[in-house]
Amino acid sequence: MSSTPSPSTAAGKAGAREWAGLAVLALPTLLISLDQSVLFLALPHLADSLTPNGSQMLWIMDIYGFMIAGFLVTMGTLGDRIGRRRLLMIGAVAVGATSLMAAFSTSAELLIASRALLGVAAATLMPSTLSLIGNMFRDPVQRGRAFAVWACCFMGGTALGPVVGGVMLEYFWWGSVFLLGVPVMLILLVAAPLVLPEYKAPDGGRIDLPSVLMSLAAILPVIYGLKESAREGWEPGAAAAIAAGLAFGALFTARQRRLSHPLLDLGLFRHRAFTLALLVLLLTMAGMSGAYLFITGFLQMVEGLSPFEAGLWMVPSALVSIVSATLAPTLARRLPLGTVVAGGLALTAVGYLLLAFVDPVGGLPLLITGFVISFFGTGPIGALGANLAVGSAPPEKSGSAASLNETSGEFGVAFGLAAFGSLGGALYSSGVTVPDGLTGEQAEAVRGSVEGALAVAADLPGGSADAVLAAAREAYVGGLNTVGAVCAVLAVVTAAVAGTALRRAAGARPGPSAPEPAADPRSESQSEPEPESQPESQSEPDSDSDSEPERQPEPGGTPTRA
Repeated sequence: MSSTPSPSTAAGKAGAREWAGLAVLALPTLLISLDQSVLFLALPHLADSLTPNGSQMLWIMDIYGFMIAGFLVTMGTLGDRIGRRRLLMIGAVAVGATSLMAAFSTSAELLIASRALLGVAAATLMPSTLSLIGNMFRDPVQRGRAFAVWACCFMGGTALGPVVGGVMLEYFWWGSVFLLGVPVMLILLVAAPLVLPEYKAPDGGRIDLPSVLMSLAAILPVIYGLKESAREGWEPGAAAAIAAGLAFGALFTARQRRLSHPLLDLGLFRHRAFTLALLVLLLTMAGMSGAYLFITGFLQMVEGLSPFEAGLWMVPSALVSIVSATLAPTLARRLPLGTVVAGGLALTAVGYLLLAFVDPVGGLPLLITGFVISFFGTGPIGALGANLAVGSAPPEKSGSAASLNETSGEFGVAFGLAAFGSLGGALYSSGVTVPDGLTGEQAEAVRGSVEGALAVAADLPGGSADAVLAAAREAYVGGLNTVGAVCAVLAVVTAAVAGTALRRAAGARPGPSAPEPAADPRSESQSEPEPESQPESQSEPDSDSDSEPERQPEPGGTPTRA
């Protein structure tokens, strides 16, 4: 079927077909975010069935995120080379197949392998969805709304994960949570050729395999080291992994500078708006993940809620973030982009600051209030940040830009978990008061972590157990209070960066170095070239991008307003 743009798109506005395409792209976005939260509920059930050891359990949880983070850069560039719709459909087949493989795994080793392959497959989806949205919606107002819908789907999946997972585990076996992806991918495969156009970069060259291997060697050890440091502290092994990843990162960067068709175009970072959007996203996700870690811990280990009950308490925060993400594009048309983002982050800081005053007893209302306020403030980042990052890049590089946007978020989450997890753990260990009457081994477990204290309390008589629990919960909440204050400071710093730097950077959107054809002329999916592969508007080039010559607006272009 021809993937020529609809008449409305040719005139600069997206039509019914493009909005239908957005609905199709919402499906994998919802699925990926849902998959990341639903597994935690299934862990006790699969542990009973597959009996994994401690190390295998950690790999079951982590390998999916590792592989997504490691392959995002490669998949974003691959989509630019072979076609973004084509990569999306290949990924849909792979996600469906690996989801079935995971659902019917008969051993821990098979489940780990399935989760690894599922992560590689899932890495194809997010860059493809983001870059296709950037290509389909030329009008800046419509594009802002489209990215807001994308952000709402991602946040909605996070909110629905514990609820959907809890319902499915109530009636079905643990593998059923992985089957959610199968019907979603079938719908995507049927609908994508009908409503999604094809886009790829002209003369993109071949994928450089050594660059792919170097990118994996750079990203995976850093993510692994950050996660291990969050779990075990800054041990030599974690530090060595991070150092090795950084070294390979330097080699990867040097190779990209020499290649005529690099895996990652480092020239993207010369665009101030793009670079600052990634920085703001990274810092925001670091604060969010740190706060999220301690909030979910409070709900389960201080309030004693089940994972499903804790998931229900997290739904309001996700819902308000959807509301704020929906409102963000409207505000950005009336106020400078930096002001909208900075204002949201300032509100986030207020929410985090409330966490500094949560008490071990009766602190749930204040905690949920702070949680809701902070997530309402971060909502605009998902919508406006993705729009700015992808919209700042030339259209033929939008797949790479989308993958870097996602990678930045992954690094932010990993860094936040490592930094704030280590900070909270140190505060807990130094602040907990071990009650008298415990053995040396029990006292060490209580000092080690709140999880250890809960395990010790389970084996003690009533009075001693209550004393251990009270001490552990008080120390844990003390760590939460400090983490909340630090997250508030981080949000204020990020707001300052957004408010000052993005105000100048958002006004410039570079154009492509050459017109982008809609697809290979020999492809049967494309009947004619894409006339509007230039951006829908051109503004003054970024003053901080010395290599960008000044361009004149394309014929028929309209002015862009950030």
